[in-house]
Amino acid sequence: MTKTLDTRPLLWIILALPAGWIVWRFATDAITYGQVIHQTGDLSVQLLIVTLAATPLRLAFPAWSPALWLLRRRREFGLAMFGYAGLHLLVYVQRKFGYMLADAKDLGMLAGWIAFAVFTPLALTSNDASVRALKLGWKLLHRLVYPAAVLALAHWVLTAFDPLWGMVHAAILAAVEAARMALVWRARRPT
Repeated sequence: MTKTLDTRPLLWIILALPAGWIVWRFATDAITYGQVIHQTGDLSVQLLIVTLAATPLRLAFPAWSPALWLLRRRREFGLAMFGYAGLHLLVYVQRKFGYMLADAKDLGMLAGWIAFAVFTPLALTSNDASVRALKLGWKLLHRLVYPAAVLALAHWVLTAFDPLWGMVHAAILAAVEAARMALVWRARRPT
């Protein structure tokens, strides 16, 4: 990748642009509550898939510089995913505050709440100081991304008016994870 994209501030600006656009359009009534929920949820899951694709891409194509770039920047993509999930949740809470307990009884909504709860400590510990402090525990903690991803996709499929795109994203995530497991297994297998 070019040196320009190697700067974290520029990457953060690029990752934040859709959020700014969504918030501005919502604030000016150009899009509805449902569209904000839909767009922030989609972006969150898409960034999650990109984040989780970093390892299998690097294992499959070790000499490909975009794979190395993505691996080095997956923390930023993961934090952006959490930011979009947080915006998704914030807009939901702003609109549905009085109905949240009733909504929590719905399996799809509960899956979303649990996914966000699991993603929260992952986001809070996505920094070098936490990696040093938690040592091996950091890696164990961050493996919770896999069940949280399943819960996030279950939330999408179970709460969407049309669950087809949620299922498509779930299939993509399943393929990414199957590739990761196969590539890790192949790399560890004695030759």
